[in-house]
Amino acid sequence: MGVESQLVDEIAKWSARLSDELRKIKPADGIGKNMKGNIEAYVEDSKHFFKAGDLVKSFECLVWAWAWLEIGVQLGHLARDEDFENKNK
Repeated sequence: MGVESQLVDEIAKWSARLSDELRKIKPADGIGKNMKGNIEAYVEDSKHFFKAGDLVKSFECLVWAWAWLEIGVQLGHLARDEDFENKNK
């Protein structure tokens, strides 16, 4: 398997994981709403670069999207569904 096909596989894998995770994420405040918008923009940029054949930039956008997601959760601006459920108990 060549580097290009490995990169295509990684982009597909992490795009799917990010898509699944985004369905579970809700903004906890206004900053979280902006952060989620940035994450979604990076996902769209990844798709754009993938279609253009720029696999490195496509993967890089996914890395940035994951970083925004994790930072947002850690700072309390984004919450996973289970976080909302735990607060309401």
